[in-house]
Amino acid sequence: MESILSGIAFFQKGGCIMYVLLAASIFVVAIGMERFLYFRSEDSGRAFAEAFCLRMANGDLSGARKLAEDARGATADILFAAMKKYERGEKDAESYMEVQSGVALSKFRKRLYYLSVTVTMAPLLGLLGTISGMITAFSVFNLESGEATAITGGVGEALIATAMGLCVAIVALAVHAYFAQRLENIVTDMEQCFSMLEGAAGRFSPSPEGEGA
Repeated sequence: MESILSGIAFFQKGGCIMYVLLAASIFVVAIGMERFLYFRSEDSGRAFAEAFCLRMANGDLSGARKLAEDARGATADILFAAMKKYERGEKDAESYMEVQSGVALSKFRKRLYYLSVTVTMAPLLGLLGTISGMITAFSVFNLESGEATAITGGVGEALIATAMGLCVAIVALAVHAYFAQRLENIVTDMEQCFSMLEGAAGRFSPSPEGEGA
């Protein structure tokens, strides 16, 4: 309990800007959790992409179709829908994959921009709090009873805001880098799978079975 009270007191020493930084940190954590759950449900995964490409390379169209049908995620859904188009003899399968992949990737990128903004903004907010605190600390010169210890103590407290801002920026940068890397993997997986499917387009024979699949 005593450590919690001391932590609260330490937090309050940073000034009012600390509450803004606290809100920013909660915002970063919320985005991270939301994006993690979304990626987990919509990312078909590297294992799926490798298995799909292997089946396509071996000419196992039915196996690849079954794999895409059973798998979850945006890549699998787009591939399965495109394969049904090929089976029905439709000629817009490639444009369909291109459009739908763009839509899917835009959903994956959603809210990641806010993380990059926070990476830049948090240190600036911390610096603003520090400057504000230092102005207050150095105003002790206007008092006849001002002491050097009061000045240095005020500067030390003012630096708390900068430290907090850097911590928030570091966390936001780590979260953004993690999802940016996962997004790059998703783009690569989509390109590989779409390329394999387009290369095998001539092996699909339009049939009534494809109509009801």
